[in-house]
Amino acid sequence: MHPRSRTLLAVPAALALLAAAGCGAGSGSDGSGGRLDMGIAVANISLNFAHEMVLGAQSAASHHGGVNFKAVGPPNTDGPAEVQLFQNLTARAKDGIVLENLDPPIFTRPAARAVDQGIPIVALDTSPTDGSKIGFYVGNDNYALGELMATEALERLGKDPTGQIVIGVPNPGTPVLDNRAKGIADTFRKQAPGVEILGPFQTYSDPGQNYSAWSAQVNAHPKALAFLGVGDADSYNLAKIKKAEHGDWLTAGFDVDPKTLEAVKDGSNFVTIDPQHFLKGYLSTSMLIEAVRDHDGDLPEGWFLSPGGVVDRSDVDEIIARQKSAKAAYDWYKPTIDKLLDDQKARLKPLKDAR
Repeated sequence: MHPRSRTLLAVPAALALLAAAGCGAGSGSDGSGGRLDMGIAVANISLNFAHEMVLGAQSAASHHGGVNFKAVGPPNTDGPAEVQLFQNLTARAKDGIVLENLDPPIFTRPAARAVDQGIPIVALDTSPTDGSKIGFYVGNDNYALGELMATEALERLGKDPTGQIVIGVPNPGTPVLDNRAKGIADTFRKQAPGVEILGPFQTYSDPGQNYSAWSAQVNAHPKALAFLGVGDADSYNLAKIKKAEHGDWLTAGFDVDPKTLEAVKDGSNFVTIDPQHFLKGYLSTSMLIEAVRDHDGDLPEGWFLSPGGVVDRSDVDEIIARQKSAKAAYDWYKPTIDKLLDDQKARLKPLKDAR
């Protein structure tokens, strides 16, 4: 792993969309040498977090070769719309689907139907519900990523801080986001008992709604020590508000949208937490293809723990360079990809422990 990238392994900008991936001859799932038909469904094709997962997935399909790969997702976060797109995808991606979503309950039945039809499904970024019949999940330890954000904030607040910390969650009820917020709150309660935790408040994933929600929180709590979000739009909107208000409070969020990286580079946000979405998209798709070609579609069972890390001014230029293209991202991640795929069992945890 790159020495300047502090990556959470033990505990858990613009990128151009690739064309439909796949080239060269491949071994089909029926062993006849045909191409595989696969795909990925994401919650919001427009936001950076999902965009990166798609890029990683498409890169893996391209590198394996012989895969007709389709990416689908609504332009805005819309669970029912994604369900319809996922169901449509099952009609063509018979050899396997990677499924990321922000509303697991409404995917329970559609996912179970797909599994019953014999389609291998990998859950990505959001752990599957019990009734979905999905038994393999690739994702971060999001509670640990929340702890990481709080630890970074505490380093900058000094000893025994007192005051308010405001936490925002774009989509309350989504486990991946709620676990991040809980990790932040629990860490402050343990390490800074003089701090009052406010929220988590709903901040919405739509960038416009997100900006309005955070503006309201800043106006309501002008003397807060920090405003911390756990989503994509949280990061760059908090930076924008801080600049407009000339605030001296700490702001930070998640993900590596180009606007977020610029906010870290200019010091508006003290860090961003990087769940390394490209990596997760790559790993999940690579393991899906491997399972279909080499193991008759039998996927591993459990939670495959994918790493994440912190980005600050010391390494933000490196990450900006990584984000320039899918190839740059793959080249940066390749040592980690090779390490994780070479010893997959070491990263497998019980599915019930996913957080």
